Amino acid sequence: MRRVFYDAPCQDNDYLSRHIQLLIFSYKKTTGQEMINPSLSEEQAAEEVFYFPSVVLSHDTQSDPVLTYINQTGLELFELDWETILTMPSRLTAEPMERGERQRLLDKVSKNGFIDDYSGVRVSTTGRRFKIEKVTVWNLMNEAGDYQGQAAMFSHWSFLE
Repeated sequence: MRRVFYDAPCQDNDYLSRHIQLLIFSYKKTTGQEMINPSLSEEQAAEEVFYFPSVVLSHDTQSDPVLTYINQTGLELFELDWETILTMPSRLTAEPMERGERQRLLDKVSKNGFIDDYSGVRVSTTGRRFKIEKVTVWNLMNEAGDYQGQAAMFSHWSFLE
């Protein structure tokens, strides 16, 4: 599997500002809304996204997409460490019985560019189940229009156990 980033977001690598710019650009292009304050510098924006109270994550374009980014809130919610996400297929964030629904969601996003009303059950790496709601999922497209994967953002979740 391909590794996209080697170090966890931090001040030394500008909180992966290049990848965050892709997320911000694609979010604005597909939803018409600003993800964060557009007056922030690239580095400030990347730090802001990393410490967002909402979960932000993305995956790549492989046939079994691998996570490429997850912010601090997501790392805590999914009980992940940075090294694990770089090799983890994103489908593993859903329980086996939820994976078919998750795939239908991703197919719908691929076709329409984004959705902003998804809900479903997810599971952390320790098996803790939680329901996510009002999830926005969007296609990642660079400025040339090349497909780069998909991203999601949500701030509503509740634990089921």
